[in-house]
Amino acid sequence: MRAGWRRRYERLLEWIVIALMAVLAVEVTVGVVFRYVGYSLVWYDEVASILLAWVTYYGAALAAFKRAHIGVPELVRRLRPALRLPLAVFAEACVIAFFVLLAWVGYTVLEVLASDTLVSLPGVSVAYAQSVIPLGALLFVAAELLVLPEVLREAKRA
Repeated sequence: MRAGWRRRYERLLEWIVIALMAVLAVEVTVGVVFRYVGYSLVWYDEVASILLAWVTYYGAALAAFKRAHIGVPELVRRLRPALRLPLAVFAEACVIAFFVLLAWVGYTVLEVLASDTLVSLPGVSVAYAQSVIPLGALLFVAAELLVLPEVLREAKRA
């Protein structure tokens, strides 16, 4: 059952990242073509920046799930066996605590930005664009929690 949830979560993150990358590629291509023919799109740069941020946050959650983010697992492996597990637990707790804090702060910022709109698209709220911060942080936490048993097993046997 757990493997099924893990696989579905991984697929969901992969499809989100693939979709965002495809939308970003199309949007940048359209923006370049329009600029080349002399009809620059006023919203092109702002939307591209937002999409790049979204790819970054959702991609980071996917990287966390695949244990592909920046880390130093060799440091844990070189420790004495008695220290490996406590250090792995501490490291994971720090990462999870940071992203819980980021989600909370990101959510509180959304309330502040609720009345602001994008410069080039006044009909779109800045809060919508910045919603990736708390959502991406929560997805990162979920990824960390899903791989935590594997991390602990690896720390025990390293």
